[in-house]
Amino acid sequence: MKSEINQIANKLVKAYNTNTFINPIPVKYCKNINLANKVRKLCEDKVSDETIGIKAGGTGIQALKKLGEKEPFIAKIFKKRFLKSGQNVKIYKNTKGIEVEVYYLIKKSFFDFKGKVTKNNISKFIKFMGPCFEIVGFRQRNKQFNYLGDICSDFGFNIKFIVGKKIKFKKLNLNNLKTLLESKKNGLKVNGNTNIVYINPLNCLRFVLNKVKKEKINLNKDFYVFTGSTVGVVPFKGKGLYKGTIDKIGSVSVNIR
Repeated sequence: MKSEINQIANKLVKAYNTNTFINPIPVKYCKNINLANKVRKLCEDKVSDETIGIKAGGTGIQALKKLGEKEPFIAKIFKKRFLKSGQNVKIYKNTKGIEVEVYYLIKKSFFDFKGKVTKNNISKFIKFMGPCFEIVGFRQRNKQFNYLGDICSDFGFNIKFIVGKKIKFKKLNLNNLKTLLESKKNGLKVNGNTNIVYINPLNCLRFVLNKVKKEKINLNKDFYVFTGSTVGVVPFKGKGLYKGTIDKIGSVSVNIR
């Protein structure tokens, strides 16, 4: 099995590096979340690019229940997938859609902390926060989403992250902030809310930081955490400008080519 997992990871990473696609990997590596995480970690170890952050995947509580999973997974985010608001992104056949998220910039000092991150101490680790887009898609042809491990084994299921203007962290009621995804050119308007993100984005951040400690990840620098979609995965309706807005936090835009 070690040899097979290694071969799968090599193919996935090659697809990642070359923006190409491979045939779907064996379903056993998707159906079992533990095997999916093994594939994910092996892929991440093989990527020769700077890690700039960590994402939470599968943060919708209803989706987790439907898939029979108890919690999301985490995945590393690499520099070549990171853009700023207003930039261009080219999409492909296997690009599944776009998500509106809250991101946090976490202080390097987090890695010196030895205890457990709680709702009472989490604030001291946060430097900034802001809105972002995650553009998602598989590195596998015609892949269907049947298990949480489908996106975990594809080491994150992400194409690009586009971050909006960062603001200083403030204690907002993240249980009920309205969000909006729109593309006026394409007649798209989707409303969302921060309360669908694993209780709320701050709780999801707490989950991610404790997972980072458990997996003994040490980036030794400030890093981003992307906390999951507030609108679900919204398929693109066409090319052009897309804008995401989160009440009291800000907006982010991307030009889809």
